[in-house]
Amino acid sequence: MSETPNADLSNKTDFKPYISADKKIPEVTIQAIILGALLSVVFGVANAYLGLKVGMTVSASIPAAVISMAILRGVLKRGTVLENNIVQTIGSAGESLAAGIIFTIPAFFIWNQTLEGFYHEVSQFQIIGLSLLGGSLGILFMIPLRKYLVEKEHNRLRFPEGTACAEIIVAGDEGGGKAKTVFWGMGMGALYKVLLSIAHIWPEEPIQNLYWTNNQGKVMGYKGGHVAIDATPALLGVGYIIGPKIAALMLGGAVLGYLGISPLLAYIGSFNPELIVKPGEIPLAEMDPGQLRNFYVKYLGVGAVALGGFVSLAKSIPVIVSSFATGFKQIMGKEIQKEDVKRTDHDLPMKTVLIGSAIIIFLIWLFPGTDLHILGAALAVIFGFFFVVVAARIVGIVGSSSSPVSGMTIATLLVTCLILLAFGVKGTSGMITAMSVGTVVCIAVCMSGDIAQDLKTGYLLGATPRKQQLTEFIGLIFPALAMGFTIYLLANAFGFVADATHPAENVLEAPQANVMAVVVQGVMNADLPWTTIIIGIMIAGAIELVGISSLPFAIGLYLPLALSTPIMAGGIISAIVRKTSKPDVFKRREEKGVLFGSGLVAGDALIGVLSAGLIVAIPAFKRFNDANTAGLVGDFGPWLSLIAFLFTCYIFWNVTRVNKKG
Repeated sequence: MSETPNADLSNKTDFKPYISADKKIPEVTIQAIILGALLSVVFGVANAYLGLKVGMTVSASIPAAVISMAILRGVLKRGTVLENNIVQTIGSAGESLAAGIIFTIPAFFIWNQTLEGFYHEVSQFQIIGLSLLGGSLGILFMIPLRKYLVEKEHNRLRFPEGTACAEIIVAGDEGGGKAKTVFWGMGMGALYKVLLSIAHIWPEEPIQNLYWTNNQGKVMGYKGGHVAIDATPALLGVGYIIGPKIAALMLGGAVLGYLGISPLLAYIGSFNPELIVKPGEIPLAEMDPGQLRNFYVKYLGVGAVALGGFVSLAKSIPVIVSSFATGFKQIMGKEIQKEDVKRTDHDLPMKTVLIGSAIIIFLIWLFPGTDLHILGAALAVIFGFFFVVVAARIVGIVGSSSSPVSGMTIATLLVTCLILLAFGVKGTSGMITAMSVGTVVCIAVCMSGDIAQDLKTGYLLGATPRKQQLTEFIGLIFPALAMGFTIYLLANAFGFVADATHPAENVLEAPQANVMAVVVQGVMNADLPWTTIIIGIMIAGAIELVGISSLPFAIGLYLPLALSTPIMAGGIISAIVRKTSKPDVFKRREEKGVLFGSGLVAGDALIGVLSAGLIVAIPAFKRFNDANTAGLVGDFGPWLSLIAFLFTCYIFWNVTRVNKKG
C-alpha cells in the first residue's frame, strides 16, 4: 500500500513503539504459533500456484494479520497486538519461500521436458532441503542488519509493507472486523474457481483470433493477432493490489508482443510462404499466434526480462555499496549486545548467528543431488551474503514487491556459469550446479526481504526481536515441508511446458523459471537464440530510455496476453477507487480493496491447487478436465465467462464503496 492509515506511527522523530519496552504482554503463544504455521502453509501454497501462473506473488503479511485479529480476538476472545504480530511474522514466510522456489526449481522440470538427453530428478526431499538451507541462510544473514536498517535508519527507510502491516494491527486493536472482507474475498474466489476449474461450466480463457479464412481460402483480417482474457478472480485481485501503473506497463508489453510483433512476423511470412526463420521450425506463414509466441515473442521476453532485472539492480548500486559495507561490519560483530539492554533490543546473539551460518554452509556443501561441491557451495554463500545485504536495504526503500529478486538471481546465475566454465564444469553437471546455487541464493534473498519487513513491523509495535527471529524459522519450516509436494502436484497436473500430456491452455507459465532455464542452458551449452534475445534486450533498453521501468513491461511481453488483460481490469478498478474517493475515505477504500483482492487471490489459488490434486489422484477427473477445457455450455461459454468476470469486477468495486463510517 502506498499510504498507511496512521502515518504518525512511523514518522515520529522521537520514536516510541506502540507497546513500550518496559511492558510485557503475551507475544509467542501456542495459539499464535499454530495459527501462523497454518497461514504460512496456506499462503505459501496459494502463492506457489499464483506465481507459477502469472510470475507474481502477493504479500501475505496484511491478510495474515487481519485473519489473526479475527480468530484470536473474534473467535478465541483473546490475543494481543504482539501475538498478532507473531502470527503475521510466521504466516508471511510462506509467501516469500514460495517466490524463491517457483523462480528457480521449475527450471529442472523444464529441462527434463525440453532437452534431449537431460534428466535430473529434483526430489521432494531436495526441494524441502534447499528451502530450509536457503531460507535459514537468509534469516541468519539478516539478523545482524536489524539494528542498523530498522532502528538507526528508521526515518530514512520506510519498509512499506512492514509499516502498513503495523498500522493495520494497531487500527484493529479494538477488533478484527476487517477479516470479514478477506474471508468474503476468499469465499467468492473459491466459488468462482470451483465453477471454472472443477465443474468446468465455462472456459477459463476466452480467446478470439483477429483473422479468418474466407470461402476462397484467403486469410482475412489481422493475421497473427488475437485477443484473450484469463478470466479468473486471482488475476483481478493481483491487478488491484499492484495498481494501475504496473498493470498498464504489463499490458503494454503484451500489446507490443501479441498485437504488434506477432502480426508483423505473420505479415512478413505472407510474402514468402516457404520462409523459415530460426529458432522457428516451420514456415512463418503456417504459424498460429501460439507458435509465433513460442518461437519468437517468448525469447524477446527473455531478453527484456533479463535487462529489466539488471537495470533494477543497477539502480540500486549506491544502496548495494553502503549496505554491503554496513552488513560486513555487522556480520563481523562490531556491535556486541549487552545483557542489560531493553526488551525491544534483544536480538539473537552474534555467536548464535555465526555458528548457525557455519552449520548451514557446511550442510549446503554436503547436500546430496545438487552437484554443490565446494566451489558451488562457496558461490552460494558469497552471492547469498552479498544479495541478502542488498535485498534487506532495497525492501526498506521500495518494498518487497519492487525488489529486483529476479535480476539478482540472473546475475548470480550468469557469474556462476562463467566461473564454473572457467574451472571446467560444464554441460549437464554445470547446469545443475548453477541452478542449485541460484536456488539457494534466490530463497535466501526472498526470506531476508520478508524478515526485514517483519522486523520493521515488530519495531513499530514494540515486539521482542529475538522472538520474531526465532519464530521466522517456524514460518520457514512448515511451508518448506509442503512446498515439495505442491511443486510436484502442480507439475504433474498442469506442467510447465505444453506437451502431449499437458494441454497448452492448462500449462503454468513459470515465467522467471523459464527465463533462468534459458539463460543457464544457453551459457553452458552455447545454444541460445541470441538474435531474438538481443532484440528483446534492445526493446527493454528503449523503454528505459524514455523513462519507464522496463521490468513489468518485459514481464508482460513474456507472458501470454490473456494473463495481462485481467490484471489490467483490477488496475482499472484501483484507478477508479483512487479517482472517485474523497480524501477522508480513500485510505479505508483502498485498504478494503487490498484485503478483498488478497482474499480473491487466496481462494482462487487454493482451489487451483485442489483441482491439481484431483487431476493427479482421480484419473476420471483428469479425463473430464481434459475433455471440457472449453466448458460445458458450448458456444455460449466464452460469453458466460466474460459475464461472470464482469460481475466479479462489479462486486469488487461495490466492496470498496465505504462511507465515512465504514
